[in-house]
Amino acid sequence: MALEHDRLTEETAETFDVKIQKRIGELKRVTEALREWEESQRALEELHWLIQDPTTDDELRELAAEDLTVTQTALETLSQNLATSLTPKHPFEDMPCLIEIRPGAGGGEAALFAMDLLRMYRAYCARKNYRVSLMKYETADGDTGTGGDPPLAEAILEVESAGAYGQLRSEAGVHRVQRVPATESKGRTHTSAASVLVLPSLPASGSDGMEMWETDLNDPNSDYYVNPTDVRTDVMRARGAGGQHVNTTDSAVRLTHIPTNTVVNMQDSRSQHKNREKAWQVLRAKLAQARREAREEEVTRLRRGVIGVARMGRENKIRTYNWGQQRVTDHRSGLSVHNLDDVMEGGDELDKVIDSVKTWLGDQEMQSLLAEEEEANKTSSK
Repeated sequence: MALEHDRLTEETAETFDVKIQKRIGELKRVTEALREWEESQRALEELHWLIQDPTTDDELRELAAEDLTVTQTALETLSQNLATSLTPKHPFEDMPCLIEIRPGAGGGEAALFAMDLLRMYRAYCARKNYRVSLMKYETADGDTGTGGDPPLAEAILEVESAGAYGQLRSEAGVHRVQRVPATESKGRTHTSAASVLVLPSLPASGSDGMEMWETDLNDPNSDYYVNPTDVRTDVMRARGAGGQHVNTTDSAVRLTHIPTNTVVNMQDSRSQHKNREKAWQVLRAKLAQARREAREEEVTRLRRGVIGVARMGRENKIRTYNWGQQRVTDHRSGLSVHNLDDVMEGGDELDKVIDSVKTWLGDQEMQSLLAEEEEANKTSSK
């Protein structure tokens, strides 16, 4: 892989090819991890040679012995980094994403918590300098405003920056909150939940990185290809109070992918054209995610018996936010942080939690690969 990286880099020194550059990017982390490991390995061999060489003076041998311990520790870390770099990169990792948030069990408190999560992700994206926009905000009565009394029914946040899916995909699942609602007169703690779905999204037309994916829309083998004849389009009046004209024209759009019965509604804009464009973007993202998960399902089923890990999705409880103890606990990595306010503000503590889950996912993937290799070896030896 390192040799391929160097060869492709040399070939494209004076020319630019999108697909080759994409492949170079995939190989880069392996190449860098390997080179760091090799440098540390050479340093370790030199230290061993100095210690064992009878001509080495005592002072230099003592210094080499001290460096030996440090280098051995560093080599262990670099070995782990190299192993992690060899785990397959997720095919959607470099893409922008859509974050869909829906309240779950818990009534009005769940809707309030869903709004808290929406604010958290917007603040987090702002701190990371991700380009972000609110694609959809719909309340229980169909209103498309961003405030007021009606509880949130669904929100979709579009994160347009490349690599956003890779950074945020581990946020998918059920987020649980434990706190005393503002309407609770007896001070009792209630538990409610909200679900988060993270979908890979194609970059907007004309944006940076779109050239790498634009062929996917017309390639029947692509996860993002959708046959227009498989989609039924309905237009209707928007529901709810909305803006001055939003519910007086047929601006709302509903797309139904007939083979999978996947339905997407969009009514946030007064323009039917814009609503249709957004609905298609969400539909493609949902179908791409579903197709990817379908391919992974059999592998996941086999792995589950080996390492006890299920795929991440809307149905899995992943994290608990405890207001009374100011604690946030992720149930996958096992990490707890005790600065809930900073987490909800999208601060460094949220980064710490997300990074812990990414490390956990890498470890699970490595265990899965090792288990598969051991199984393959057993089969071939029979």
